[in-house]
Amino acid sequence: QVQLVESGGGLVQAGGSLRLSCTASGPTFSNLHMGWFRQAPGKERDFVASISRSGGSTYYADSVKGRFTISRDNAKNTVYLQTNTLKPEDTAVYYCAADPNLRFGKSASVYDYWGQGTQVTVSS
Repeated sequence: QVQLVESGGGLVQAGGSLRLSCTASGPTFSNLHMGWFRQAPGKERDFVASISRSGGSTYYADSVKGRFTISRDNAKNTVYLQTNTLKPEDTAVYYCAADPNLRFGKSASVYDYWGQGTQVTVSS
Protein backbone atom coordinates (compact mmCIF):
# COMPACT_ATOMS: atom_id res chain seq x y z
CA GLN A 1 0.00 0.00 0.00
CA VAL A 2 1.29 3.43 -0.94
CA GLN A 3 0.07 6.66 0.60
CA LEU A 4 0.72 9.96 -1.17
CA VAL A 5 0.56 13.42 0.36
CA GLU A 6 0.77 16.53 -1.81
CA SER A 7 1.77 20.01 -0.67
CA GLY A 8 2.85 23.34 -2.11
CA GLY A 9 -0.34 24.59 -3.70
CA GLY A 10 -1.65 28.09 -3.19
CA LEU A 11 -2.76 31.35 -4.76
CA VAL A 12 -0.38 32.99 -7.21
CA GLN A 13 -0.61 35.74 -9.82
CA ALA A 14 -0.35 34.95 -13.49
CA GLY A 15 3.29 34.59 -14.47
CA GLY A 16 4.26 33.31 -11.05
CA SER A 17 5.62 29.96 -9.92
CA LEU A 18 4.87 27.22 -7.43
CA ARG A 19 6.67 24.01 -6.54
CA LEU A 20 4.39 21.14 -5.71
CA SER A 21 5.67 18.20 -3.70
CA CYS A 22 4.31 14.72 -3.21
CA THR A 23 5.77 12.47 -0.54
CA ALA A 24 5.10 8.75 -0.54
CA SER A 25 5.01 6.36 2.36
CA GLY A 26 6.46 2.90 2.13
CA PRO A 27 9.83 1.50 1.09
CA THR A 28 9.12 0.98 -2.60
CA PHE A 29 9.10 4.52 -3.96
CA SER A 30 12.03 3.87 -6.28
CA ASN A 31 10.00 1.08 -7.90
CA LEU A 32 7.13 3.39 -8.83
CA HIS A 33 6.59 5.47 -11.92
CA MET A 34 4.95 8.69 -10.79
CA GLY A 35 2.58 11.16 -12.39
CA TRP A 36 0.85 14.48 -11.84
CA PHE A 37 -2.71 15.15 -12.93
CA ARG A 38 -5.03 18.09 -12.46
CA GLN A 39 -8.75 18.64 -12.35
CA ALA A 40 -10.51 21.96 -12.82
CA PRO A 41 -14.09 22.46 -11.62
CA GLY A 42 -16.57 20.75 -13.92
CA LYS A 43 -13.83 19.13 -15.99
CA GLU A 44 -12.21 15.73 -16.23
CA ARG A 45 -8.94 14.87 -14.55
CA ASP A 46 -6.16 15.59 -17.04
CA PHE A 47 -2.62 14.29 -17.35
CA VAL A 48 0.08 16.86 -16.62
CA ALA A 49 3.42 15.03 -16.39
CA SER A 50 5.02 11.71 -15.54
CA ILE A 51 8.43 10.47 -14.57
CA SER A 52 9.97 7.02 -14.65
CA ARG A 53 11.13 5.31 -11.49
CA SER A 54 14.77 6.23 -12.12
CA GLY A 55 13.90 9.75 -13.21
CA GLY A 56 15.51 9.15 -16.57
CA SER A 57 12.33 9.57 -18.62
CA THR A 58 9.69 12.26 -18.41
CA TYR A 59 6.57 13.15 -20.38
CA TYR A 60 4.47 16.29 -20.39
CA ALA A 61 1.11 17.40 -21.62
CA ASP A 62 1.44 19.84 -24.50
CA SER A 63 -0.30 22.51 -22.45
CA VAL A 64 2.50 22.60 -19.85
CA LYS A 65 5.55 21.67 -21.91
CA GLY A 66 8.29 24.22 -21.44
CA ARG A 67 6.66 25.68 -18.31
CA PHE A 68 6.44 22.74 -15.89
CA THR A 69 9.19 20.35 -14.79
CA ILE A 70 8.70 17.03 -13.03
CA SER A 71 11.52 15.59 -10.95
CA ARG A 72 12.01 13.14 -8.12
CA ASP A 73 14.29 12.43 -5.19
CA ASN A 74 14.14 8.73 -4.41
CA ALA A 75 16.14 9.21 -1.22
CA LYS A 76 13.35 11.46 0.07
CA ASN A 77 10.45 9.45 -1.42
CA THR A 78 9.31 12.64 -3.07
CA VAL A 79 8.25 13.75 -6.53
CA TYR A 80 8.09 17.43 -7.46
CA LEU A 81 6.30 19.53 -10.02
CA GLN A 82 7.90 22.90 -10.65
CA THR A 83 5.31 25.14 -12.26
CA ASN A 84 6.51 28.34 -13.94
CA THR A 85 4.84 31.08 -15.97
CA LEU A 86 1.50 30.08 -14.52
CA LYS A 87 -1.69 31.01 -16.35
CA PRO A 88 -5.26 31.32 -15.06
CA GLU A 89 -6.13 28.19 -17.03
CA ASP A 90 -3.68 26.25 -14.84
CA THR A 91 -6.08 26.70 -11.93
CA ALA A 92 -7.06 23.25 -10.68
CA VAL A 93 -6.60 20.68 -7.97
CA TYR A 94 -3.32 18.93 -8.64
CA TYR A 95 -2.97 15.25 -7.79
CA CYS A 96 0.06 13.02 -7.71
CA ALA A 97 -0.32 9.37 -8.55
CA ALA A 98 1.76 6.21 -8.40
CA ASP A 99 2.04 3.47 -11.02
CA PRO A 100 3.39 0.30 -9.39
CA ASN A 101 2.96 -1.79 -12.54
CA LEU A 102 5.36 0.37 -14.54
CA ARG A 103 3.00 1.01 -17.42
CA PHE A 104 4.18 4.63 -17.67
CA GLY A 105 1.05 5.87 -19.36
CA LYS A 106 -0.79 9.17 -19.59
CA SER A 107 -4.14 7.69 -18.65
CA ALA A 108 -5.35 7.96 -15.10
CA SER A 109 -6.34 4.30 -15.29
CA VAL A 110 -2.72 3.09 -15.09
CA TYR A 111 -2.17 4.73 -11.72
CA ASP A 112 -3.27 2.73 -8.69
CA TYR A 113 -2.56 5.18 -5.89
CA TRP A 114 -3.59 8.81 -5.56
CA GLY A 115 -3.03 11.66 -3.17
CA GLN A 116 -5.73 13.92 -1.82
CA GLY A 117 -4.78 16.82 -4.06
CA THR A 118 -3.50 20.35 -3.59
CA GLN A 119 -5.27 23.44 -4.89
CA VAL A 120 -3.49 25.76 -7.30
CA THR A 121 -5.25 29.04 -8.07
CA VAL A 122 -3.79 31.48 -10.59
CA SER A 123 -5.25 34.96 -10.64
CA SER A 124 -5.18 37.17 -13.72
